Formats: sequence, structure tokens, C-alpha cells
Amino acid sequence: MTRMTHQQIIHWLRETDSAALELLFAQADEVRRQHVGDEVHLRGLIEISNHCVRECHYCGLRAGLQIPRYRMSHDEILAAAHQAVLLGFGSTVLQGGEDFGIKAEWMAEVIRAIKAETPLALTLSLGERLPEELQLWREAGADRYLLRFETSDPRLYAAIHPPRKGTARSSPSDRIEQLKLMRQMGYEIGSGVMAGIPGQSYEMLARDIEVFADLDLDMVGIGPFLAHPDTPLGRPDTPNAGAEQVPSSEMMVLKTVALTRMMCPEANLPATTALATINTVDGREHGLESGGNVFMPILTPSPYRQMYQIYPGKACIDEDATQCNSCLRGRIDRLGRMVGEGPGGRHTRVSAWSGRAASDAPGWKPVAEVVKASPLTVLQ
Repeated sequence: MTRMTHQQIIHWLRETDSAALELLFAQADEVRRQHVGDEVHLRGLIEISNHCVRECHYCGLRAGLQIPRYRMSHDEILAAAHQAVLLGFGSTVLQGGEDFGIKAEWMAEVIRAIKAETPLALTLSLGERLPEELQLWREAGADRYLLRFETSDPRLYAAIHPPRKGTARSSPSDRIEQLKLMRQMGYEIGSGVMAGIPGQSYEMLARDIEVFADLDLDMVGIGPFLAHPDTPLGRPDTPNAGAEQVPSSEMMVLKTVALTRMMCPEANLPATTALATINTVDGREHGLESGGNVFMPILTPSPYRQMYQIYPGKACIDEDATQCNSCLRGRIDRLGRMVGEGPGGRHTRVSAWSGRAASDAPGWKPVAEVVKASPLTVLQ
């Protein structure tokens, strides 16, 4: 079995037959087991700022919205990182809006302090920044950078992401090129997309999955499109792609996760908070059963966590870090999986995977054998 073709990916994205999808999820789960094992890594998420210069048409942090704004202090961020260590996490993510009030050298000092005082692997997710800033942060000790390109289709991207205004950094976005640049700097790179963006076709989403493989991403985050109601795309009458419109559903996210695991067998794939938001009961578990191997529990302290709402109804904002940690560990245990130890980075990078036959992968099994050995309950 060679790498899936574009048309095969589209076929699976359109698939609705439960028996066929059971095969897909089971094979993705087996590829996950063979390539990244049964460990589920916990990456503590610290949302350090909700300031943002962008006016993205779906985001609850967009510039111009009248919401309370905050930036965490150096000491608050460091305290949250120490809490990650106490809770047994091997890595943490510093996430924020595209906030140029976060100065490059100040951020470098925060990074140096976390790396000096903790054993944590450190991921940054701070939007598009200048190359010299990214290089400074890498030299300060940042290990990974997460920059979601949301959609690889230039027209759709432009339709939902207006250019920055009132800043010298108003050049057009090219997040894929920035990801390539960060790879050259030595970062592990992560990205991701939303399933169900108004105007997103199956063709576009299939191409996104191919771009994941082409970039050989180390981490891929996939969630449903969830627009804040106070944004242009939060209106119920938003135009879409008609019969070709990708639905913003749990099942579509799970299919995309499974196909991404098949195309990117060694990548770390989180079961996202957004997935848990549309299915509060067991959305995260379904994400793990479809090829996922990462949870990202929120470590942002109150009241900040209640102020960082990109979309409405965000899961876990009313829990504290200890409660969230206990809940997620219980979910992992009930699936018969184990909590990962250490930084949880990618074991190896196989850049030539896109040209390899899947049957050449260690432990590869045909679909029928996988399903016989590990049946799944398929969502309706």
C-alpha cells in the first residue's frame, strides 16, 4: 500500500459508511501504535496573553473586540511551568495571540528561566514573528514552535485572515514558509487546520492533509471550525461551499485525524480541546482512538483561563490545573493507554516517508488483520 492519492483521501473524507470507517479508524490506530506507541503525552498549555493584532474573522481574541485583555507576568508564567513539573508533565506550551507587546528579549528571558529551572521541553505558539525573534527564542532554548496554517488554500486563508493593520509587520502571511524556516533553525515544527471553515471544500481539506506530509510535520493539531458569535463568521447566514462544504463535525475531525496519522505516521497528534468542546463526554477519547497520542491540559491560572476564549463553550475553563490533570489521566487509563514520560518529542524524522510503501513500515498489517485484532466502536 503506497501513500494515499489525492482522490483516495477525498473518498475517505466523504465516506459515511460505519463499517468502512471502522476499518479506517482501526488501521490509523494500529499505525499510531506501531510508530509512536501507547503513551499519551501531556503538554501543559499556558495561555500567556490574549492580546492580538489580527482581525481573524472567527476568533474571539481578534483585535477590536471589547473584551478584557491580559498578559501574564514573567513570574506567573514561571510558576505555571513549575506546576507542570509537579503534575508530571514533560513539556509545556506557551500560547498567545499575535501580541507584539510581548517583546522578543523579554520572551527570551522567560524561556531561559524555564529551561534553567525545569526539565520541560518548551513549545511556543505565538503567531507570526520576525525571523530574528524566532532565532533568538531558539537560541534561548525553545524546542518547538506551533503555527497553524488553518487552511493551505490561499484564497480561503485570505478570506478568513485579513492582513495586519497599523503595524510595520503588515506583510502578507506565508505560514508554510515560516514553518520551513523554523525547521532550518532547529525547531520541531507543528501546524494544523480547522475542519468545516465556511467555503472549505473536500478538495481543500485533502490538500491540507497532503501538505502535512509534504512538510513532514512533527506535530499536527486538527479541530472543528468553531467561530465566536461576535465575529463576522459567527453569523448563522455565513456563505459556504454548498454541496462541497466540509462539515464542522466530530466525525469529520476524526476522519481527518485518522488520515493524517496514515500520511504522517510518526507525528504527534493531539486530541484537541476543540474536539472536546463539541463532544464533552468522550470527544478526547475518540480522538485518541482515531490515531491521536497527545492531550494538552490547560495550566493557565484563573482568571486568565476564562478570558482566553477563541470560541464559545471552550472545554475545561472552569476546572483548575489539578482537576484537569486528574480527569485526563483517568481518561487515558480507561482506554488502556499510559501517560508518557519525558519531553515526548518525535522519535525520528523520516523525510522520505512520502515515497515509501506503507507495507515497508515496521509492523505494518493489512486492514483486515488490524480490524480482526483491534475492533473499534464507530461513532454514528
